[in-house]
Amino acid sequence: MWIRQRVPLRRRVVEGETAGWLRYKVAELAQPRHALAEAGVNRQIADALALELEGYGLAVTQQGAFRNVVALPATTDPVTLVCAHYDTVPGTPGADDNASALAVMLGAARARPPGVGFVAFNREEDGMLGSSDFVQWLHDEGRIRIKDVHVLEMVGYTDPRPGAQRAPPFLPRALMPRDRGDFIAIVGVGSGWRLANRVHRAAKGALGVPPVVTLQAPGALLGWAPDLGRSDHRPFIEHGLPAVMWTDTAEFRTPHYHQLTDAPDTLDYAFMTEVLELLLTTLRAGVR
Repeated sequence: MWIRQRVPLRRRVVEGETAGWLRYKVAELAQPRHALAEAGVNRQIADALALELEGYGLAVTQQGAFRNVVALPATTDPVTLVCAHYDTVPGTPGADDNASALAVMLGAARARPPGVGFVAFNREEDGMLGSSDFVQWLHDEGRIRIKDVHVLEMVGYTDPRPGAQRAPPFLPRALMPRDRGDFIAIVGVGSGWRLANRVHRAAKGALGVPPVVTLQAPGALLGWAPDLGRSDHRPFIEHGLPAVMWTDTAEFRTPHYHQLTDAPDTLDYAFMTEVLELLLTTLRAGVR
């Protein structure tokens, strides 16, 4: 296992058009939407996501018993997927977890990158039921060939103060390359190892992207470091598909994790704009 770090000169700018659009999307989505506790809102969010993705020229279906929103391009080539879950912990607005990721995912869809599909999973907060069902459906149906999978999991909170970034319990502080919560982490475990490296390479020399820390490790590490697999990338990895998680590191940075205070005004929309730019840069590099 090793961690790589890329720390460019930050190009932080005043909030522009894209950041304002991301802020608007987060405000739309940030309401309690657990699949069971807030079933009505959960369904409304799924329908709204489907409608917006259809507007970007994608073929949209709601897949499976958990109503995953699947939006695919018109191509027979292997598809790169960008994914994020749309449910929350009961009673919480879930601005960072996971409206921030949904907004960035929609921002990528709005850019219409070729060969890229988008999936909004339900029931992540209940043990990744939606993504597990989707991956099993992929395996059983075999109609979609997957190239890469980028799972966005909380991508909007920053805290640039020294010491604000905590290390997971399995990672000694001495090996944590940054103690400021100002980077995006790319976790590539098992089959996601090489994809994490590709994201790292795409970030090199790119303008307007955040500092990037990549963690690449054998899949066996999930057995004693479960924090590395606590999102919808895990079912893909378990089926041998190349998937990575993009994250602001959740409770290792933000005090609002799974709290009522996880509200839109706690997020850094300039940072989210940079995450979106890095995602688009990575997707464009993937088609060359």
